Amino acid sequence: MCLDGNGKFTAIDPRNGAKLAVAEAARNVVCVGAKPIAVTNCLNFASPERPEVMWSFSEVIDGMAEACKAFNTPVVSGNVSFYNETDGRGILPTPTIGMVGLIEDTRKIITSGFKNEGDLIAVLGVTHDDLAASEYAQTILGHTTNELIANGAVPRIDLDREKLVQETLLRLADQCLLHSAHDCSDGGLAVALAECCFSSLGRKAIGAEINIESDGLSAESLLFGESPSRIIISFAPEIFEKVKTSAHDCPFEVIGRVDSDNLRISIDKESKIEAVITALESVWKNSLGNKLDF
Repeated sequence: MCLDGNGKFTAIDPRNGAKLAVAEAARNVVCVGAKPIAVTNCLNFASPERPEVMWSFSEVIDGMAEACKAFNTPVVSGNVSFYNETDGRGILPTPTIGMVGLIEDTRKIITSGFKNEGDLIAVLGVTHDDLAASEYAQTILGHTTNELIANGAVPRIDLDREKLVQETLLRLADQCLLHSAHDCSDGGLAVALAECCFSSLGRKAIGAEINIESDGLSAESLLFGESPSRIIISFAPEIFEKVKTSAHDCPFEVIGRVDSDNLRISIDKESKIEAVITALESVWKNSLGNKLDF
């Protein structure tokens, strides 16, 4: 089971923000090899006496319902919390989605980390120019949440494409073809790749050599855009044809190999990122402590 929600996306576009939250929850469940089966929620809003808050609440309900129908995941319970304000200032509209999935055979569970040097790395799904409301836009470009809301752009989700990507992943998992699977969300592809390289119980950190074709997109959009409906997978090179055949109707692109102890990312064979995995993992693990000077 998992919990997902993005108040920033929902503040910008409540209906699509709710769809994105449900889709991300389903994708996270699928990435361990589980079929999504049901949803619960906690819907957090400011005062419903404000017309704009009640409108966003209504839009969230409609977006959530549309996505849940698409994934065939009934909403079995939920909670609504209004009047979340301090000194008249309300929180962002934040639907939190709890998704539960079922794994029929626990031998087919998948984890997110890369496993073996030489494994191929591929992406299911397509990257678009989705930087407008991204972590990159706030962290690197310095845009405030209010500026992102005024801009009014969030990643657009095609629920049919999302279902196709998720069903493909489950098919690959059922055939025991995958060594890892990890969804792309906050921070985009580069952040997701780094997370795949980090250490886990019983496994040291491991690197990756990545080369991406630009296809007319900027390096920033390719590396840090937050397009939905994307999953990073890894698998043994000798079963490439089996994986490609099983993913036949889904966007599928091999982007690199598991290798050494560095993360190296090139675009059109031009190096863009090169970092030692242990250094990246230290930043990831210790960010809160560093902010608090612990």
